[in-house]
Amino acid sequence: MPVHTSQGPQGHRARGVGLGLAFASAVAFGGSGIAAKPLIEAGLDPLHVVWLRVTGAALVMLPLAVRHRALLRRRPALLAGFGLLAVAGVQACYFAAISRIPVGVALLVEYLGPALVLGWVRFVQRRRVARGAAVGVVLAVGGLACVVEVWSGLGFDAVGLLLALAAACCQAGYFVLSDQGADAGEEAPHPLGVIAYGLLVGALVLTVVARPWTMDWSLLAGSARMDGTPVPAWLLLAWVVLIATVVAYVTGVLSVRRLSPQVAGVVACLEAVIATVLAWVLLGEHLSAPQLLGGAVVLMGALVAQSSTSAKASQGLVVGGADEAVADGDGAAGAADAGRGERELSGRGPGA
Repeated sequence: MPVHTSQGPQGHRARGVGLGLAFASAVAFGGSGIAAKPLIEAGLDPLHVVWLRVTGAALVMLPLAVRHRALLRRRPALLAGFGLLAVAGVQACYFAAISRIPVGVALLVEYLGPALVLGWVRFVQRRRVARGAAVGVVLAVGGLACVVEVWSGLGFDAVGLLLALAAACCQAGYFVLSDQGADAGEEAPHPLGVIAYGLLVGALVLTVVARPWTMDWSLLAGSARMDGTPVPAWLLLAWVVLIATVVAYVTGVLSVRRLSPQVAGVVACLEAVIATVLAWVLLGEHLSAPQLLGGAVVLMGALVAQSSTSAKASQGLVVGGADEAVADGDGAAGAADAGRGERELSGRGPGA
C-alpha cells in the first residue's frame, strides 16, 4: 500500500484542519473532569457519573455500531478489550480519582500511560526504545514527583493517586489495543466502529459494576455548584456525554486521518494543560508553583517522547519508500520492507 504525503496548498489546508480538530479533541477531553466533578460533589457516585457518560455516548454512537456490525464477528477480542480498558477502565478510575484529588493532578498522573507503553515495548515485546523516548519518560516521572510533592510525604490522597495510576495503566492498554490490526490494510478495523462498540461494551460492564438502579436520579433534576455557582446538573451531564465523549472521540479520529498519529498525539498532550487551566478558573483548584513546574515537566517529557517516536516513524517511512521504489528487482522483498515502513506509522494516538 503506498504511503501518501500531504503537499501543496491542499495538503497544507488539510494539515491545518487536522491540527484544529486535534486541538478541539484535546479541549473536549480536557473538559470532562471539570463538568463531572460538580456532579460528584452534588451527591452522584463517581461510577454512576461514568455510567451516565459511557451509556449516553454509546446510545449516540449506536448507528455507527450498526453500520460496522461485521466487527463483532471479525474482532470480538479487540472490541472486548477496548471496552474494558479504553472505555470502562480509564473512565471509572479517572472519575474515581478526581473525586479525591484535583482534576489537574489526576490527569497528569494519567499521562504516565505513554511511559507505560514504552515499558511494554521495551520489556514485554523486547524491542528497542529510542533514547529520546526514554529521556521523555525520565522527565515525566520527575515532573510527577513535583506534582504530588513527594518531599512532603505525598500530601495528596494516596487512594486517589492509586486510582489515577490505574487510569494510566488502562490508558496504556488503550494505546496497545489501538495498534492491533493497524497493519491489515483494507482489512483493518474501522476506528469509529471500534469506538462505538467499545462504548457499548463499556456500558454493559459498567451497568453491572455501577448498578445504576441504585442511583438517586432526582439529583439530575437539580443543580450542582461549580466553584460556588449553581449550574443545572442536566447541562453538565450533556456536556460530559456529547462534548467530552462523543465530540472528543470523533474529532480525535478525524484529526488522525488528516495528520499522522504521532502529530495528533503531540497535540493531545495539551489536554492536561487545558484541564489544569479550566480546573483553576472554573473549580478554584489552585496549584502551587512547584506543582505547576512539575506539570510543565510532565508535558515536556510527553512531547519529547512523542517527538522521538515521530522522528523514528519518519525514518521508517523513508526506508519503506526506498525499498518500495526498488521493488522492481525483488517485488516480494520490497513489499515486505514497505510494509514494515508503514507499520512504523501505525501507532495510534489518544484520538485514534
